[in-house]
Amino acid sequence: MSQVQKLWNTTAAIPVIGQRVFSAAFSQKAPYFATIRPRFTVVEPNHVELVIPKRRRVHNHIGTVHAIALCNGLEAAMGALAEVSIPKGKRWIPKGMDISYTAKATSDITCIAETDPEQWTSDNPDISVRVRGEREDGVVVIEGVIKLWVTEKR
Repeated sequence: MSQVQKLWNTTAAIPVIGQRVFSAAFSQKAPYFATIRPRFTVVEPNHVELVIPKRRRVHNHIGTVHAIALCNGLEAAMGALAEVSIPKGKRWIPKGMDISYTAKATSDITCIAETDPEQWTSDNPDISVRVRGEREDGVVVIEGVIKLWVTEKR
C-alpha cells in the first residue's frame, strides 16, 4: 500500500476533519495544489475525486472558476490516483495533458481522475488518465486526458 493510500486511510477515518487533513497534507506535495484548496472525497486505486470550492481566489474575469484552477484540480486528482494505483517498483511522470473546456464552471467543481486496473500492469509505459470536472448540477465543465510515462524504478 502506498504512503498516500495509508495517509488517506488514516485521516479519512477522523470524523468531520479527516478529508481536510488529508487534503492539506497532500497539497504540500506540490505547493500550487494549495492555491485551489482541494478537498479530496474519494481516494482509491483507479478512482480519485476532489472538490475545488468556488471562491473569489479562483475566479476569472467573468466570475467562474478559471481554467488553470480547473487544470490544477485535475492534476491533483491524477497525482493522487497515480500514487495509489501504481505497482510497487514502478515510477510515473506526467508527459502531457489534452483538455477541453465544455461549460462555464459556475459552482464548486468535482474533479475526477480514472484509469483501468490493467493499464498499470501492462508493458506499455504510456498511461492515459481520464479526467473531468463537474459542476454541482452534474454538467461537465472540463474533460480530457493526462498522459503519464510509467517505468521501472532504477
